[in-house]
This record gives sequence, C-alpha cells and structure tokens, in this order.
Amino acid sequence: MANSSEKRPSRGALALLSERTIESLIYVCGFSAIIFVFGIFFFVFKEGAPFLTKLNFTEFFFSKEWIPTSTVQPKYGIGALIVGTVSVTVVAMAIAVPFGLGAAVFVSEFCTGKVKESLKIIIELLAAVPSVVWGFIGLSVMSPVIIAVFHVPVGVNLFNAALLLALMSVPIMVSIGEDALKAVPDSYREAAVALGATRWQMVYRVLIPAARNGLLAAVLLGVGRAIGETMAVLMATGHAVNIPDSLFDPVRTLTATIAAELGETSHGSDHYQVLFLIGVVLFSITFVVNLTADLVVKGIRKG
Repeated sequence: MANSSEKRPSRGALALLSERTIESLIYVCGFSAIIFVFGIFFFVFKEGAPFLTKLNFTEFFFSKEWIPTSTVQPKYGIGALIVGTVSVTVVAMAIAVPFGLGAAVFVSEFCTGKVKESLKIIIELLAAVPSVVWGFIGLSVMSPVIIAVFHVPVGVNLFNAALLLALMSVPIMVSIGEDALKAVPDSYREAAVALGATRWQMVYRVLIPAARNGLLAAVLLGVGRAIGETMAVLMATGHAVNIPDSLFDPVRTLTATIAAELGETSHGSDHYQVLFLIGVVLFSITFVVNLTADLVVKGIRKG
C-alpha cells in the first residue's frame, strides 16, 4: 500500500500541471488571434495579388473612374471610393462623437435608478438593430425627410448615410465610454468635490482627463464600425461613383462596392482580383487607424 501511494502524483504536482495547462491555453488563444489576422490578410492578398503586375498604382488610387465592366477599356480607379468612404466616416464621427461621449457622461455621472437602467437598455437595443434594417430606415424614412427639410433632389446621399452610421456607432461609444468613466477611482470624485468643484467641473477637469485612454478607445471603435459598415451605406448613400461637393451628394464606399459587385464577377477575372485589392486597402486603412490609436494612447500615458 505504501508503494502505491508513493506512485500517485501529489496535489501540488497536479495543481502545477493544471496551471501550466491553463497558461499554455492562454498563450495559444493569444497567438491564435495574431495567426487569424495574418491568415485573413494572406487570403485576401493572395486573391488580388495576380493583378498587381497589371495595376497602374497612380490610376488605381487617384483616378475617380470606376468602370470595371467595360468591354473596351475597363477602368479601376478607386479615388472616388476612398473619398466617399472617408467623407461618410468623418461626417458620421462629427455627429456621433459629441452625442456618444456626452451620453456616456450623462449615463455614468448624472443618471441614477430606473432612468439609468432604461437608457442603458435602449442603447443596447440600438446596437442590436441589424445593419440592413438601418439601411431600410435610411431608404424609406430618412430619405423623404431629408428631401423635405433640405429641399434637395435626392435623399439617399452622404448625409443620410452619415446619420445612420452615427446612430450605429453611438451605442459602442456609450458602452465603452461609460466603462472608462466608471473605472476612474471614486477618490478622484471625492477630491474634486472637497475642493469645491461643481459636477460639470469635475467631469471635464477630472474625469475626462483621467479616462481619456478609454474614451479614445471608444471613439476609435466607433470609427472602425463606420469604416467597416456595408449594407447601410450601400442602401443609403445613393451608390454613385462621385467625389462629393456637398453633404447631399450621392457617394459610394469601398465596402459597398465589394458587397454589390463581388457576387456578379467571374472567379479569377481582373474585376474579381481588383475587388480583393480593395479589401487589402480596407484592411490597411483599419490597420493604420489602430496603429495611430496605439501610438496616441502610448503618448498620452507617457505624458
């Protein structure tokens, strides 16, 4: 009996083994995210890479002529598509950031009880609305309103899509922004009150500077949500290859172009490959946004 008990692993050895197993799983999960990202980029780039030898980069990035189906001389200029994507995103963020961060401050610092819980539920319900439903709202509700209020001939335009993207981005900003404000220690609030600060002074002089990393993350998540949106902008922008001169001009975005045309192209054709190159451009834009955010956050922490 003594020999059999000696051969059994001790509880400490079992605990150490389970701890190492869990650590290994955590490492695998962490590295798997990196592997998946590079795998996605590799797949998208592999499908579009054969066209790089034929591509005129100046025409591709700066020309506004997108005529991929021409049988005489197809044009693959995405300049107008990039401008459309950037313009819709910028206008959407100009609307969403004040409302999103303002709502986050209101819910976190000025709301209590049932009102706070009701607002949080409504905001979460906004986040749960499918993008195609937002597209129908833009097409059937917002379009007539824009025509009637602003007296423009077309209601599906840059402004319509920007309003929808702002509404779609606000729930993310509110959720992340509220968490960032909650993470600020209560001692900061107590110290501000003890010094005689009003509630608004406490918010913009104490809480916002203390939570700026989280608030910046909330804004950038909203930017990523706007850049990557497809169905709503496909239905609400007017889907016209055009460099806008005003808020009420129809535009077309990169994501909407891929969604509208990829299913109609033959596998391996030039048009097919160019659409995957547009995917690479989108991937690069989001990478630059995330890298910029990381550098800004690191700079803020050092400061």
